[in-house]
Amino acid sequence: MSKSEVKIYHGAVVCKETKIRGDVTIGSMTIVHPCATIIAESGPIVIGDGNIIEEQVLIINNAKNSSGDDPPTLVIGNNNVFEVGCKVESASVGDNNVLECKSYIGPMVNLGVGCVIGAGCRLTIPEQVPDYTLVYGEKCTRKMLSDKPPNQNLQRDFLTKMLPNYHHLKRSRSTAVPTEQQAPQE
Repeated sequence: MSKSEVKIYHGAVVCKETKIRGDVTIGSMTIVHPCATIIAESGPIVIGDGNIIEEQVLIINNAKNSSGDDPPTLVIGNNNVFEVGCKVESASVGDNNVLECKSYIGPMVNLGVGCVIGAGCRLTIPEQVPDYTLVYGEKCTRKMLSDKPPNQNLQRDFLTKMLPNYHHLKRSRSTAVPTEQQAPQE
C-alpha cells in the first residue's frame, strides 16, 4: 500500500500511544484508548462516529484482493464498542455492536447492526451475522436479542473528559473548507 494517511475528525479522542498505520479515517466522537492498534494493510479503514476502541484492540484490514480492483475498504459503523483485547479482521461492522473482551471477528465476516459478540467468542467462518444477534459461551451459541444493546453515551462522555487528563492526544485535522472571504485573492 503506497498511501499512508490518518484522518481524525473533530471531537474524536485518540491517544498518542495508539498505533495507527495506513489509510485510516476516525470519525467524530470516537474514543481510541492507548495501546490500541489500527492497521490498514491491504486497504483503507473507515471508522464511523461515536465508537469506543479500548486497550489492546487490534483492527486490521488485511483482506486479500484477487480481482485487481481497488483494495477493499474495512468500514466500521457508528456507536460500536470494542472491548479490551478484541481483534477485528472483518469485512464490515455495522452500527451499535458490542465486541466483548478477547472476541475475534475473522475476515469474510460481516457483522450486522446491534449485535453482541461475547467474551472470547471467535467468528471465523465467512458469513453475514444477522442484525441483533447475541453470540455467547465457549460454543458460540447464538440467539436473537429482543432489545438493542444499551447506548454508551455516558461512558463516551466520561472518557472524552478523562483521557486527556492522563494521555497526550493525536490532533484532529480540520475538515473545514475556507469560505469565500478566507480564500486567497489573485
